[in-house]
Amino acid sequence: MTKNPILNALVATLYIGIVASVMFFGSHVEDARPTVLVPIAMLSLFSLSAAVMGFIFFYKPILMYVEGEKPAAIKLLMQTIGAFAVITVILLSALVFSKSF
Repeated sequence: MTKNPILNALVATLYIGIVASVMFFGSHVEDARPTVLVPIAMLSLFSLSAAVMGFIFFYKPILMYVEGEKPAAIKLLMQTIGAFAVITVILLSALVFSKSF
């Protein structure tokens, strides 16, 4: 992605928000009958999400690592994970302390 760990974490959060919104609002579709396609779709979504999140978190650090910028690559990865952890804690805190969710 980028060398900005906060932007990387925000993009990951946006992706999760989009997927969660589609799942939430998609579950309200009328006349939805359980079929074999449901577990296939869920496993496909899980695999796609792993690939997307892997790209967001690891693409730039791996490029930097291969190009010889090992300390900077590790620092970027740790900062991105840290920024994402902070966003996650904020979202969980909002969920715990607010009844509007």
